[in-house]
Amino acid sequence: MTRKLFGTDGIRGTANSHPMTAEIALKVGLAAAAQFRRGNHRHRVVIGKDTRLSGYMMEPALTAGFISGGVDVILVGPMPTPAIAMLTRSLRADLGVMISASHNPYHDNGIKLFGPDGYKLSDDVERAIESLMADGLEHVRAAPERLGRARRLEDVPGRYTEYVKRTVPRGMGFDGLKVVIDCAHGAAYKVAPEVLWELGAEVVPVGTSPDGFNINQGCGSTETLAMREQVVTHGADIGIALDGDADRVLIADETGELIDGDQLMGLIATHWAREGQLNGDGLVATVMSNLGLERYLTTQGLALHRTQVGDRYVVEYMRANGFNVGGEQSGHIVLGDHATTGDGLLAALQILAIVKQQESLVSEVCRIFEPLPQLLRNVRFMGGQPLDAATVKQAIAEGENRLGARGRLLIRPSGTEPLIRVMAEGEDPDLIEAVVADICNAVRAVAA
Repeated sequence: MTRKLFGTDGIRGTANSHPMTAEIALKVGLAAAAQFRRGNHRHRVVIGKDTRLSGYMMEPALTAGFISGGVDVILVGPMPTPAIAMLTRSLRADLGVMISASHNPYHDNGIKLFGPDGYKLSDDVERAIESLMADGLEHVRAAPERLGRARRLEDVPGRYTEYVKRTVPRGMGFDGLKVVIDCAHGAAYKVAPEVLWELGAEVVPVGTSPDGFNINQGCGSTETLAMREQVVTHGADIGIALDGDADRVLIADETGELIDGDQLMGLIATHWAREGQLNGDGLVATVMSNLGLERYLTTQGLALHRTQVGDRYVVEYMRANGFNVGGEQSGHIVLGDHATTGDGLLAALQILAIVKQQESLVSEVCRIFEPLPQLLRNVRFMGGQPLDAATVKQAIAEGENRLGARGRLLIRPSGTEPLIRVMAEGEDPDLIEAVVADICNAVRAVAA
């Protein structure tokens, strides 16, 4: 059975339209309750959300589904996705749920599920949940005396704050560092500035006034201009941009120039290697990571292991092969010694710790390799399978021939939006531009 609801990062779509409706959310809650109900103990689920208006619709619908399935619900309100993964383990819950569409605009929303170990669900478990939903759920409803209960947990920000602070080397503070932190008007709008302030930094907050509509709007890790401008305006040492659910991060140096996830992963991995803390022979990233990172790691005696796009696939590879550093160029950084999923704030703290130890400018510490020219463009399509068209296949084949051994080409459908992503990299930027343009034009011709 192929998955119809779940994509590369849970279920996602336009709020109040299929599949992001209250009806579907209720069924997901009931089916997930049945899937994870084992034994006669009181089962429980942790449910968090970001700051989207539609969270007020999805949260009670999921709650109703879990209660109908006999599972107690612990509501924590707006909190980062990694906090939900952490709390699922800490509270010995049977599963965790994050209501968020991550970096998408407010009119989208999503449902991310975590197992009792705090890791995102496998494809097989997601298929099993969909199968339960398709078969009808009457037989999995709890008897009246077995209905779940719901309660709100009030001390969650403090728990998460102390959790991430403990990942910083003992005795280290960030006194003397001026930090711009952009929370994207999202889930970390309270905890991220507080953590940095408690660690001694001078904090300039951006994107900390959510209104239900402004999440990721002109701010956050997908729109970094506001953060970068504030770095320059305030003469800050560093800028940090999180996304709506704070599971990814990008950095700006003291000049306002952006530093992507490839540089950050490479920095942490090589630093940990020197400190004897790195597990495995390198780090794990996706096919999107720059070839320059791979070449740099080789010079350091380390390797780059690639997976398909999606931080869940990175984590699966890390767990199966004993790595503790991995992530994505977009800023999902997974540090397996501390977290089970990407944690933007936690990763930022590791970067700040390295900067503090080296007592150098962020531009000098965090730019560890020269990336090869890389171009990514998205083409929206209305339906069908554009990549199956003969003209598109021909354009891709021609592009591969033109790049040859001097570059790399990657074309894939997005797992969360109706987009075809076209990426090419190589040593000749003009050739990269031409190859990407030709393939995008071919996709547009059949995707309209």
